[in-house]
Amino acid sequence: MNAVEQKISQIGVVPVIKLHHPERDAAALGNALCAGGVPVAEVTFRAEGAAAAIRLMKAACPEMLVGAGTVTQTRQIDAVIEAGGDFIVSPGLDPELVAYAQQKQLPVFPGCTTASEYHTALKFGLEVIKFFPAEQSGGLAKIKALAAPFPMFKVMPTGGISLKNLKEYLSCPVIAACGGSYMVTAELIDQQRWEEITELCRKSVEIVKEVRGNG
Repeated sequence: MNAVEQKISQIGVVPVIKLHHPERDAAALGNALCAGGVPVAEVTFRAEGAAAAIRLMKAACPEMLVGAGTVTQTRQIDAVIEAGGDFIVSPGLDPELVAYAQQKQLPVFPGCTTASEYHTALKFGLEVIKFFPAEQSGGLAKIKALAAPFPMFKVMPTGGISLKNLKEYLSCPVIAACGGSYMVTAELIDQQRWEEITELCRKSVEIVKEVRGNG
């Protein structure tokens, strides 16, 4: 794994964030995540201003890994690079996007839930892939099944992950980290409940340490 992948794996959880007011919330949210021991964020392009949010979060918290999610176009990759982003995540496996990100030397985690997608990811030399939507696509049982013919991959499941099942997922050696929005819900962000976000991050980190013995 490269340095970005290693750090994400060490942290164990990746908040998946939809920011509607980046100028107001990005810096405070970054500080809240870092205070909770989760210095990483996936800012999705499902909301306008994702690139601005990445730039603002990186400026406020230079130690953070801040990437972009729901990347579906090459021009979004350019915007992420310009904003100083560290990685991109796509909902599916688009060979054009993967090739472009690799050309730009930007870590890319495409969504893969089938053997065919895993096989394509293998051809690109990827080591860490996203499994999305995790729960709706068969969850941990399917991840384990796909690991049999593709043991070379580490997986980042996203979709349906919460504090209730985080331990179960992280206990599987195939899992690099779990993506989730439970600690950064729209309600928590819109109401600027930063202390609650920090506390949810701390609880997540406790589970990571319990399972992996980190820290």
